[in-house]
Amino acid sequence: MTRAQDWLDGYLRAWKSYAEDDVRAIFTDDAEYWFRPNDPEPTRGIDAIVAMWDSDRGDDPEFDFEVLIEDDRLAIIKGHVNYPEGKHYSNIWEVWFAPDGRAQKFVEWWMLPRKRAAG
Repeated sequence: MTRAQDWLDGYLRAWKSYAEDDVRAIFTDDAEYWFRPNDPEPTRGIDAIVAMWDSDRGDDPEFDFEVLIEDDRLAIIKGHVNYPEGKHYSNIWEVWFAPDGRAQKFVEWWMLPRKRAAG
């Protein structure tokens, strides 16, 4: 298994469990979590990420992610998330690794699907 796949598996485990230890296992103490690349500021630091993670509980979505590209420092992950209430997101994630394999910087690029024209 690769560093990026190990990290992705940990992220999905944390997403399902909402366990603080699972979140701390994938982000460094000084990590930055960007919801969008153009956010004015990221969620900064592991304590803030844990608090944000716990407050963001939602329905149990279906998801599919895959590692597209990786090296020792960066992984690019592509995925789709479908929520029970009908929202669907397409995602590209940048995961910037610390030497220990945890994310030091995480950037989400997400988008909603384009609405189709009637007819």
